[in-house]
Amino acid sequence: MNNVFMARQKIFSKMGTVHAHELLFRDHAHGIKEFPSNIKATSHVIINSLTNISAVELLGKDGIGFVNIDETILTSDILDVLDKEKFVLELLETIELNDKVIKKIKQYHARGFKIAIDDFDCSGKMIKKFLPLFKYIYMIKIDVLDSEPQNLVNVVEKLKKTGIKLLAEKIETKEEYNKYIKMGFDFFQGYYLHKPEVLEINRYKESTQIVILQLIKIIRQDGQTSAIEAYIKQQPDLSYKLLKFLNNQTIVSVKIESITQIITLLGRDKLLRWLMVYIYSEISNNPASELILKMATKRAERMEADALPADKDKAYLAGMFSLLDAIFETDIKDLMKYINLDKDITSLVIEKKGKFASSFLKAEKSERDYLKKLIIDNFDKINTVDIIYALGFSGVEIDKSKL
Repeated sequence: MNNVFMARQKIFSKMGTVHAHELLFRDHAHGIKEFPSNIKATSHVIINSLTNISAVELLGKDGIGFVNIDETILTSDILDVLDKEKFVLELLETIELNDKVIKKIKQYHARGFKIAIDDFDCSGKMIKKFLPLFKYIYMIKIDVLDSEPQNLVNVVEKLKKTGIKLLAEKIETKEEYNKYIKMGFDFFQGYYLHKPEVLEINRYKESTQIVILQLIKIIRQDGQTSAIEAYIKQQPDLSYKLLKFLNNQTIVSVKIESITQIITLLGRDKLLRWLMVYIYSEISNNPASELILKMATKRAERMEADALPADKDKAYLAGMFSLLDAIFETDIKDLMKYINLDKDITSLVIEKKGKFASSFLKAEKSERDYLKKLIIDNFDKINTVDIIYALGFSGVEIDKSKL
């Protein structure tokens, strides 16, 4: 299956402009055949938001996405992959507010995430449940259909004094819309304004590779270990193979109980290098991936050897990245948009310029000299059609009259 699905519903400001989108689980073009657990649904939304469609395409240039959260999701650390400037954590009204969950809410608030409450019905029971969290809440989405009219009026009047933004959701008529504007709501959502639109996303053929590239970006930017762990968890076999790699590298005298422990034992530099090998050898469909991996590794080692001590790590990564287009079989510029790495690495990979260009060109010349000799020595064994393909791919014009 090449396509995946999700839905988004617009959230409007009182000025009538689009403020944000709520992102919703869908498993086919017409809605939901079978709703999974909340964590699977939210994971589906997150992975598609981060890997299979660009943020600009999904949310607009400065758009915001609301993602539904329950206690399992909140305590799983998968939210650490989200950009706090782009996503709002929307607490489901059914969330279990135990001590661990409340602690997590406070932590995400302290880290700068905006937090909303979904389907608030203005009842005494719900007020009592969420009141201790109000100081951490950015927005309360009030279910205007499920709220008792008098409760709604009283609660809105009191909440407006707290500074919490109020959203009227499930608006189904023009009359309701005008009513809640007059009542003082800040934002509005409902079928009258916009029905959820199902997005059929052409899944990137190597979304796994994009996840790994984004993981590399997090490590390069000294991201939190919890964020690194969350990305690793997105790939079912990655942690298993990482553990195997760790066992092959050193004698582990302690029982491994978490991915965080693996990251700590390996160290980030070694993890980075292993991930580059993983991209080339484990998740590539290119039949020449083994040879390309060896060439990339050799190129990276040559560039690392030529670099100044402070630049050796970057030089190695630049060398490894310089052959990714061959593995991904796509334009390297498109790939680098996903990860926005260090400017020295990006300059080398895209433009073949910058501080690593000299060592790159030396490594490339050495490779070309060897391959040139290999081709000449074995020219009679090479298929004519393969030569034509290679020349055509390189943009070399062939004189058809001489064939």
